[in-house]
Amino acid sequence: MEWSTACLDWRERIVAGDSLVPIAPLFQASADEALGVFKALQVTDLPQKLDGTWPTLGEVCDNWVFDFVGAIFGAQDPQTGARLISEFMLLISKKNGKSMIAAGIMLTALILNYRHNAELLILAPTLEIANNSFDPAAGMVRADPELSELLHVIEHQRTIKHRVTEAELKVVAADSGVVGGKKAGFVLVEELWLFGKNPKAEAMLREATGGLATRSEGFLISITTHSDEAPAGVFKAKLNYFRDVRDGVIADATCLGVLYEWPKDLLEAQAYEDPDNWYITNPSLGSAVTREWLEKEYAKTLAGEGEGKQIFLAKHINVEIGLRLRRDRWGAADYWEAAEEPGLTIDALLARCEVAVVGIDGGGRDDLFGLAVAGRERDTGVWLVCCRAWALQIALERRKDIVTDLRRFEAEGTLRLVETGQALVEDVAALTVRIRDSGLMPAVGGVGVDAWGMGALVDALVAAGFDQGDAVARRAGQIAPVRQGVGLTGTIKTTEFKLGDGMLRHDGSALMAWCVSNARAELKGSNVYISKQMAGAGKIDPLIAMLNAVQMLEVGPVADSDGPSVYEERGLLVV
Repeated sequence: MEWSTACLDWRERIVAGDSLVPIAPLFQASADEALGVFKALQVTDLPQKLDGTWPTLGEVCDNWVFDFVGAIFGAQDPQTGARLISEFMLLISKKNGKSMIAAGIMLTALILNYRHNAELLILAPTLEIANNSFDPAAGMVRADPELSELLHVIEHQRTIKHRVTEAELKVVAADSGVVGGKKAGFVLVEELWLFGKNPKAEAMLREATGGLATRSEGFLISITTHSDEAPAGVFKAKLNYFRDVRDGVIADATCLGVLYEWPKDLLEAQAYEDPDNWYITNPSLGSAVTREWLEKEYAKTLAGEGEGKQIFLAKHINVEIGLRLRRDRWGAADYWEAAEEPGLTIDALLARCEVAVVGIDGGGRDDLFGLAVAGRERDTGVWLVCCRAWALQIALERRKDIVTDLRRFEAEGTLRLVETGQALVEDVAALTVRIRDSGLMPAVGGVGVDAWGMGALVDALVAAGFDQGDAVARRAGQIAPVRQGVGLTGTIKTTEFKLGDGMLRHDGSALMAWCVSNARAELKGSNVYISKQMAGAGKIDPLIAMLNAVQMLEVGPVADSDGPSVYEERGLLVV
């Protein structure tokens, strides 16, 4: 069989309200059998009907749910038992029945499972979310006399056991520390976005899904809303992978994602602020959740009540939180994306500028080391910036929570991984020498560095021919110490004004977008602070390097020379 799980026309489908499942079930008989079970399950957190029974999933769910469930169970070959599509992701807004759907899917899998003593697992990030998944499943069993005879609910263990096959559906909270040793062949991960905030989540999920390797009938399903902060960790990695599969960038027919998110053009146009568009990421609008309720909550948010605009947009409208939506963002983040200069490289910067300086900032052995090249463009006076970063290989071991990001920046070409600290500072010094040799660097204050903890770098720069200067004799050199903390307040404000006015442009790297999104700004008196400590797990060293370079430009430097000779560029003209 040949099939594709790409959904190249998803933008048109989601706006039209059509199904986001790109293919029909591979085995329709398997899908029909599962949907027969799924649709018969009763939902006990809804009012009872006149006959004393509760509404069934078949009565309360929308068609998109049946498409998703049919794709999951319809991927199993009834002859061999093997599941040809084994990993799924559902990204959807809050209040669209996630926990109910999760309970129904896993209970259906428990009922249809043929393997004796099989283990099925719902993995939740917290105890509260675990209960949100277990309670609907237990209610579905208790509501049906036939199911109560077939399945045994063990309340205190959050377990439902099949009396014939002795298979067990367990609902486990990751914060309980009992994930290790699981041999589950069917795994559903609830609220993957919260796992993205846990640096140990990747190892935890690997442990929980280890049983899938030997159970060809198994599946892994991730069901989640968007994160209330910029996507991170395992959530970001999974989301990006499923996006690439959906968009046809990666051909992986074993993965299928149903992602209710905003097309880029609507996101950039902030179409999510119009309630008329909220159906786009709320496919159950009008049934599971009402527009009136959403509008009421949004009004509370805008009035300063409720969850806060950022959380409301992320949770209920499924807006990915980027640079401009984070609550404690640095003010300049609002202008960062618009300040991108397409095609800007270090070479292009040197060709366009009349003066160029370097800013450098670094931390410990498992931190990033940032360098920024900043220049003042001829004629226009616009400041241009390109940034690079380095990291030791050990950072990949110690910073598991950002490994995916580091690999992304390495592929982009803005981050280089090196083996030793000496190799790092020599590499940084070599790039700095390249800027100096362009003839655009001023004789005084051409390289701005953190005044503390940069000894190895300064040694490498001096060895490369830079003048360190003599603070005692007040003789300034090319290497200038930059006071951090309150010393950067003026520079931070300058950067904000320049970005807002379009007078500071950058190369648009993913590295710097990440650093800017990590920057937390705090006002103390009249001083603005952006510190590494406030940035948490995310790194901002290249951003601080940029601020160090901006401070060098603030004094209006002049190049040490007029730049390379015209004869070096075009050769001698012979008449």
